[in-house]
Amino acid sequence: MRKRTAGRFRLVLRTSLGFAALGIGSSVAGSAVVALLLFLQGLPGDVGDRGWILGLTAGGIVAVSLLVGTLWTAYLQRRTVVWFTMGRPPTEDEAKRALRLPVDMAVVSGTLWLIGTLALGTLAGVLGSFDDASGMALTIGLGGLTTVGLMYLAAEWVARPVMTIALDVTPPHGSLPVTVLTRLIVTWALASGVPLVGVLLVATPPDVSRANPTASLITLSVIGLTTGAIGTALLARAVAAPLHRLRVALDRIARGTTDVSVDVDDSSEIGMLQTSVNELAAGLREQERMRDLFGRHVGTDVARHALEYGASLSGDVREVTALFVDVVDSTALASRTPPEELVAKLNRFFASVVSAVDARGGLVNKFQGDAALCIFGAPTRLSDAPTMALAAARAIRDAVVADGELDLGIGVACGQVFAGQLGASSRLEYTVIGDAVNEAARLTEHAKSVPSRILASEGAVKAALGGEREFWQPHGSLLLRGRQQATEAWTN
Repeated sequence: MRKRTAGRFRLVLRTSLGFAALGIGSSVAGSAVVALLLFLQGLPGDVGDRGWILGLTAGGIVAVSLLVGTLWTAYLQRRTVVWFTMGRPPTEDEAKRALRLPVDMAVVSGTLWLIGTLALGTLAGVLGSFDDASGMALTIGLGGLTTVGLMYLAAEWVARPVMTIALDVTPPHGSLPVTVLTRLIVTWALASGVPLVGVLLVATPPDVSRANPTASLITLSVIGLTTGAIGTALLARAVAAPLHRLRVALDRIARGTTDVSVDVDDSSEIGMLQTSVNELAAGLREQERMRDLFGRHVGTDVARHALEYGASLSGDVREVTALFVDVVDSTALASRTPPEELVAKLNRFFASVVSAVDARGGLVNKFQGDAALCIFGAPTRLSDAPTMALAAARAIRDAVVADGELDLGIGVACGQVFAGQLGASSRLEYTVIGDAVNEAARLTEHAKSVPSRILASEGAVKAALGGEREFWQPHGSLLLRGRQQATEAWTN
């Protein structure tokens, strides 16, 4: 808790100092550059010894602008200051206001520069001439445009922590307070628009300069190069850096990683793209969760089959081996065992069944109370399904006997069955229907009284590989319930 509070304090302090440095630095630097240009142009030239009035007025305007600009911005963003300092999430209205922070700072700065331009231009005209007034107004105006442009781009960078929190509440969509096009236009104005306009004013008639224009043109070129470099760097940070993070996130998603989240820290189209990537990752995570749940309920092979072939009432005839396993005397067991304890025992019993069947490529098709039907050969075809089914039966028996909690019977039979989707268009179930399934279930009834607890049809044993057949020996002929002909049964 203490570390989190300290980290929050450092974030608030760093952001506050950033805004203070941005406001003071941009105003002072812009005023200094304008003063240098006026000096190089010899403006104003007709005020005589009254130039101190202009200098004093200009200094007062800068000082008052700093104070008014700070108070004005603080008033516009007073709610932002409160929730950001306190560390609480903003409301939707507060978040929308916070997203306008760069625009508000630019508007405040531009308004104050416009007032200063009009005031000093008018004063120069009163104390000097019309040429002085127009020259000063144009120089101060171009300086103000440059300062406001840099203020806008830099404010987006400084306000990034505030905007990240606000965008969690109000993701960018619809009408955007900031666009990439706006940034490009501002960067173009800083890099070439304003400096080239200044060059035209100095180098072409009517000549507002009263000195050799060479120094002014060199200064304007240096200013254009500097502001262009700064503006381009800020644009690159605002556009290229988020795009790089998005590319990394999309690469991870393409490689199958869905636990991806990108910080939404931009209120322009880039922020919309960040939000879309997060929604894409969330959608993929949900699909993966649903697929996992689907696979747990019906089996991964059935889930893969359904996803590949779609939901349709279809199937085919397959040669499969069915394994049926059932708990002995489950009715009496349920009457003397608490439900929670009985469920725990059954879950451990079924865990042994699933483990043995999955390890040999089979499918636990369904749980039927305290019994389970397992299929080898559908939906995934197996070259030696009888071998795998018989080996799984022995593994299940050994695991349950070793556990010592339950008694069981296992029946194994092979033959042709229908394997596919059964039900209605609104409710489907993958199942197998055929004589082999019924035979396995009937063998299970007899297996409960056999010492080995396993009975398999002769067809299943003879279809198995030689190594597996060695574990089995004839048990005898059995007349299974519901069948007219006797079944030759084998046991382990």
